[in-house]
Order: sequence, then structure tokens, then C-alpha cells
Amino acid sequence: MTSDRSVCYLTTTELARTIARRELSSREAVEAHLARIASLNSRLAAFVTVDADGARRAAQICDATSEPLGPLHGVPIGIKDLTDTGGLKTTYGSMLFRDHVPAEDDLVVARLRRAGAIILGKTNTPEFGFGAVCTNRLCGPTRNPYDSALTSGGSSGGSAVAVAAGMVPLAHGTDFGGSVRTPASFCGVASIRPTPGRIPSPRRPLGWDMLATHGFLARGVDDLALALSVCKGSDGHDPVSLGLGSDDWSNAGRPRIAVTPDFGVAPVARDVRVRFTTACEALARVAEIVPSSPDCSGAVETFRVLRAAHIANSYGELLRTRRAELTPTVIWNIEAGTKLSAQDYLNAERRRTAIYRSFRELFIGTDFLIAPAASVFSWPNEISDVTAIDGAALETPIDYLAVTFIVSLVGFPVLTIPVRRREASELPFGIQIIALPGGESRLFAFGRVLENELGFSHRRPPL
Repeated sequence: MTSDRSVCYLTTTELARTIARRELSSREAVEAHLARIASLNSRLAAFVTVDADGARRAAQICDATSEPLGPLHGVPIGIKDLTDTGGLKTTYGSMLFRDHVPAEDDLVVARLRRAGAIILGKTNTPEFGFGAVCTNRLCGPTRNPYDSALTSGGSSGGSAVAVAAGMVPLAHGTDFGGSVRTPASFCGVASIRPTPGRIPSPRRPLGWDMLATHGFLARGVDDLALALSVCKGSDGHDPVSLGLGSDDWSNAGRPRIAVTPDFGVAPVARDVRVRFTTACEALARVAEIVPSSPDCSGAVETFRVLRAAHIANSYGELLRTRRAELTPTVIWNIEAGTKLSAQDYLNAERRRTAIYRSFRELFIGTDFLIAPAASVFSWPNEISDVTAIDGAALETPIDYLAVTFIVSLVGFPVLTIPVRRREASELPFGIQIIALPGGESRLFAFGRVLENELGFSHRRPPL
């Protein structure tokens, strides 16, 4: 039998193939990853809940079948604790829901189960996903596996660390303003934020909301493509998911890519700009580089308004009835939207439309747009918010996310992959690869080129 240690270093695609060939049982894969969690989670706090018994039962079912249940047959995974798992505690990172057990799976979870995936547990997140550091009153901080004094990033930090540390080969995440991309950059893994609606959310109260999406984190591009393949597909109760067709694309030659360190408006640290420049120099070996950016004037203010309005709408009642039980970060996020007018909201939507059209125009004759996946490097867990970059104060606690939330604003799909590190002592850093809506297949194809030809890929942390 393959050693527990090497089992946990297999990618999702390798593990699925090994189990399908019966070279490894589902139970063996589950036990290896549960042992890894047991040895590391007290130190890293990637999982807030571990369902060892449920995972063992699911593995027994997988091993009893004559044929694989699906493409993820027997593969252990983690689910971010913002997303409902039927029969498994889902806290949303909040003491208010510390004993909450949903009756049903969210659709993305149900599709993963149907594909044969085995859920080992729920990965940590800040309360309701609001926070720069992945911690809450139940669990955390989730520590960066490359330096445990540093943050894993919010809000899918638990998923990023679980993948980077070999606790699972694949983890689910959600992304509003950068919540799979920032942790991926900090923890040296890959992530996909697909086109809104590519993975439906049929129970979302605001059906036409395109700011938040489900996504995935893994150690390689093939794993992200596999995960998306089993979760995509329209649902009649999610209007945003309707009309998204297939994305068949083959690279017809040397791609043309636009690169921007900051979209012209995002605050980005000097040391990040240096690493991004080095990454762009490497990209020039496989693509034609054109420094360019869409017109993003007003984007930061626009996102602030839309985000605040959505949060106030979703959580305003909690603020009115249970304020004393909420963290200061959550209170700030909710209060930011309580004084907005309908005119404020519509003006923001008007500006958002103009920015979207500028993005579309940039892609005339351009295959991809490349930007940093984070504006800063990972910082100590004791610092709750990024309040300044290079000594320049930020107006709000979310402004350090501008380099990612600008892309959320327009709804273009984003693949994040780690760039090559020259020395092991360098902190991980990732780039965003942005394509036209529906362009996930071309993102994966180009990502494979960067992995194979430039070595832009995961490097194991020194655990």
C-alpha cells in the first residue's frame, strides 16, 4: 500500500485515478487524510469541524461499488463552512450558529457528493466570511503553512491551508471580493473563481446577484478543471446560471495578454509590484505581453457601495436583534450599508456597467488579462486588518482587496496560480489570469502552459 504521507501528496486527479484503478481503496485514502488532519490541525486550524465517522461510512459505500460513482469517486475533500452540508454542522464561522445542522446540502455540495467525493469536514472562515484574518470565536486563526505566524488570508483560508498542507487534495471555497484568490496567493495553491452562474446557487435570496461565486482551491490546474466539470450546469432557480454555454477552446498560437499591476486604481505594495514584474518577465517566454488596463476609475467606490448594500440586506436583521453577539468586523460591514440610498445603489450600478464595458473592449484582440492575486504579502495573525500599504493609509478595511474585487465587480472568471519562487524562503505569491465570461476552459489551458513551461505551480510548505 502507498504510504500515508505519499497518499496525501497526490493531486485530486492522481488520487481519483488511483482509486478508480483499485490501486488504493477509498477507505485508505480517507484514513491517510484524516491522519494528516489529526497531526496538523491543532497547529494550523484549517478545519473547524471534522466528520471522520461520516467520511468512513462514505468510503465504505465507495469501496463496495463495482464501478466508480463519478469522476471524484472516493476522493476526500473539504467544504468551506459558509456552505450548507446536510447532516453536518455548518456554523458560518459564527457563535450564533455553533450548533446549526442544515437539513439539506447546498447544490454545489450535492453535485460533489454525486461525483463520488467524500467530505472530511468543514474548513474555517471568518464570521460570515467578513475578515482579513481567517479566525472567529469558534476556531482559528488558521495559520499559514509556510510561516505559522502569518495569516492564511480571508475568507477561504481554511480551504487554502487544508490543500497546501496535504489535509485534502481539493477544497471548496466562496469568493465575493477575493476570498479564494487571496488565500491561494498567500498559501501557494491554485484557485478558480468561475463566471458567476457557472456553479448555480438556486437558494440565493438575490437571484440576480453576480458578486459572489462558489469556487475551488487545489494544488494544480487539472484538479480545478475536474472539480468545476462536476459542479457546473444551469439550474432553473438561479437566473444567472441560465444561458451559460460550453467553452470549447484550443490555443491557436502564442496568446496575447494584457498585464496590469493595479488596474490603475488599486493600492498595491512595492514588494508585490517587484514580484509581479518578475512574473511578467517569465510570461513573456510564452505570450505576447501588452501593458494595459481597462478604465477602472471609480471602481473602488463602486464596489464599496454594492458590497455594503448587499451585506446590509442580508444581515441587517442580525445587527438589530443580536448585535452584542457579533464581532466588531461584522458590525462594521453591516453598518456600512445601512445609510445608502436607492440613488447611491443605482449610481454604483451605472458605474459598474461602464467598467464592465471597458473590460470587454480590452479583450478585443487580447486573450487574457493578468494582475496580482493579492496587493500585499501575508502578514502576522495578530494584525486584524490591513489599514495601510507602504505607509499610505487606506480609507476602509476592504481597500487592500481592490486588486481582486475589481474583477468580482465585472464578473469575469479568474484562475489564480502561484508563480515560481526563486528561493524557498520567499513567501508564496500568485497571479490572477482573467478571461472573458464563460472562458474557464481557456483559463485552464493557459494555466497548464504556465505550470509546465514556467514552473508556476505549488511548492510544498516545510511542515
